[in-house]
Amino acid sequence: MSKSEKASSAASPRVRRSRGERVLIGAAVVYAAALLLGPLIAAVWGSLSEGLAAFVREITTRDAITALRLTVILAAAATAINTVFGLCIAWVLVRDKFQGRRIVNGLVDLPFAVSPVIAGLMLILLFGRGGWLTSITDSMGVKVVFATPGMLLATVFVTLPFVIREVMPVLEQIGTAQESAAYTLGASSWQAFWHVTLPSIRWGLLYGVSLTFARALGEFGALLVVSGGISGLTETSTLFIFRSLDDRNYVAAYATALVLAFLSFSVLILMEFFKSRR
Repeated sequence: MSKSEKASSAASPRVRRSRGERVLIGAAVVYAAALLLGPLIAAVWGSLSEGLAAFVREITTRDAITALRLTVILAAAATAINTVFGLCIAWVLVRDKFQGRRIVNGLVDLPFAVSPVIAGLMLILLFGRGGWLTSITDSMGVKVVFATPGMLLATVFVTLPFVIREVMPVLEQIGTAQESAAYTLGASSWQAFWHVTLPSIRWGLLYGVSLTFARALGEFGALLVVSGGISGLTETSTLFIFRSLDDRNYVAAYATALVLAFLSFSVLILMEFFKSRR
């Protein structure tokens, strides 16, 4: 064995696990596989139960395509909004000390604690018929409830915390020393952020963006309440699946679920890539 091989062997010793550790690892793998692969296999089996032609036919119908398009648009729009405002909120919570900071920090996690159905109900109370803010939206000629704006507000609410919670620890870790050095060299606030801060937090930010988009793709409860589920207008893919199951069109439901699973899986791969870069 050469010196380099000996050094490599010494640098990476083989880990020996006890029987209990191997059993625990095996149980964790089986549990995760049952939860993740089970529904995926069921979706594949159900979508192809009547053949590939039926699968293609159901995912290419007008309602299915319109629902998927609306889902992607809402997810992309909510991700863009929460990326900008989430970054601003994370910056304020980390860099600024003000009275009520802990309250604001706690409110960020409110979408985790509140049911999405309740969030949709609150939007109806605010913007529905006789709502607190209905007179303002009516004077502006904007329909919120049972329309795209209300669906976007609901999606933004349920996906609010992800960017904030991923960016905050990164901002705390990098500190302000590099930004201060940039200021002493004559950089403006925008230049310091663009060339110093953003490159330092980019992987945490992208990880939060991926989580936001993946969560927005699968939103159901709030959209069920606030959208009205009008086919071809305010029906997302999750609502289309719900209606297809109610109509006993199981192939359409499983096929659409499989498409969403594929999109979510793609986002998951990106998340793992960003996570490894962090």
